[in-house]
Amino acid sequence: MTLENALSFNILVTGGAGYLGSTMVPDLLAAGHRVTVLDNFMYRQTSLHHVCHDPRFDVVRGDIRSADTLRPLLAQADIVIPLAAYVGAPLCAQDPVGAQTVNHDAILMMLDLLSPEQRILMPTTNSAYGSGDENHFCTEESPLRPISKYAVDKVEIEKRLMEHPNAISFRLATVFGMSPRMRIDLLVNDFTYRAVHDRFVVLFESHFKRNYLHVRDVARAFRHGIDHFEAMRGQIYNVGLSDANVSKYELCEHIRRQVPDFTFPEAPVGQDPDQRNYIVSNAKIEATGYRPQVSLDAGIAELVKGFRMLRNTLHGNV
Repeated sequence: MTLENALSFNILVTGGAGYLGSTMVPDLLAAGHRVTVLDNFMYRQTSLHHVCHDPRFDVVRGDIRSADTLRPLLAQADIVIPLAAYVGAPLCAQDPVGAQTVNHDAILMMLDLLSPEQRILMPTTNSAYGSGDENHFCTEESPLRPISKYAVDKVEIEKRLMEHPNAISFRLATVFGMSPRMRIDLLVNDFTYRAVHDRFVVLFESHFKRNYLHVRDVARAFRHGIDHFEAMRGQIYNVGLSDANVSKYELCEHIRRQVPDFTFPEAPVGQDPDQRNYIVSNAKIEATGYRPQVSLDAGIAELVKGFRMLRNTLHGNV
C-alpha cells in the first residue's frame, strides 16, 4: 500500500507525552493511525496511560538528541510530528543549553535524517511576530521579530523546515485548556488558576494583545493537515481563534464572568518579561476549511472545573 492511498499512516510523535501530545496522540489513534511516541518523560508524567491498551500505539523512552535512538524510529514513519521541545521563554532562559540542543540542534538533525518523501507537520509559534506592525496586525507574510530565545530558535528552524519538500508549519497561538499532561504556566491557564485559587492577578501592560487556541483544536489542526496534506504542504499557517485576539485585561474579564470575585489590578510600573503584542489573522488556514471548535469561554469553564481538582505547582514547565 503506497503512502498516497493509505487509509492510515505510521506517525512518529516526539514529545508525545507532553501538553500537546497527550491530547493529540489519542486523537490520532481515534482517526485510525498507528502512533509511536518518543519521549524522555522529563516531568515524570503519566499522561499516556489511557492509550496503552491500543495495539496501534507504541512508546519509546529516549532522547531526541540521540541519532541512534531517532534513526530507526524515523525509518518506520510516514509522518513525523516533532513536539519535543523546551517550550516557553522562561524554561529556555532557565536552561539555555538544553533549549539549544533540543529546540534547535536535534530538529536540524531530524530534518537531515528525513527522506524527501516523508511528511513532517511541525508546531512553531506566532510569538515570533513580537509586536507586529504599527497596527499590531500579523499575517503569515508579516516580518518576524522574535524576542525570546524560544522564538528565535523556532524562526530559524521554520526556515529549515520549509526547505523540506513535504512540510507544513503551524504557527500556534497561545494554547490553553485541560490536558492529561497539564501546564498551568500558559497565560489563560495561569490566569484562570490564579482566579480559582487566589482570586486576583496583578497585570503588567494589560493592553497587550495576543491570540489563543484550545489544546484540542491544536490536535484538530494537525489532523486537518494530515487529511488535506497535498493541498496544504509547503505552507505556513497561523492557527488560532479569530474571535480571541484579546488583551490581557479582556482575558481577565472573560474569566471574571465565571469567577465573579476575581480581581485584576493593573500595576502602575513594571514590564511584562514576555513582550508580545499582536493581532493575528487566521484567514489562511480557515480558507482550507479548518475551524477551531472550542471557544475561549468554553475553555475557561473547563479550566475552572479542572482547577477545583488541581492545586499544586507541579503542572508547569518552570
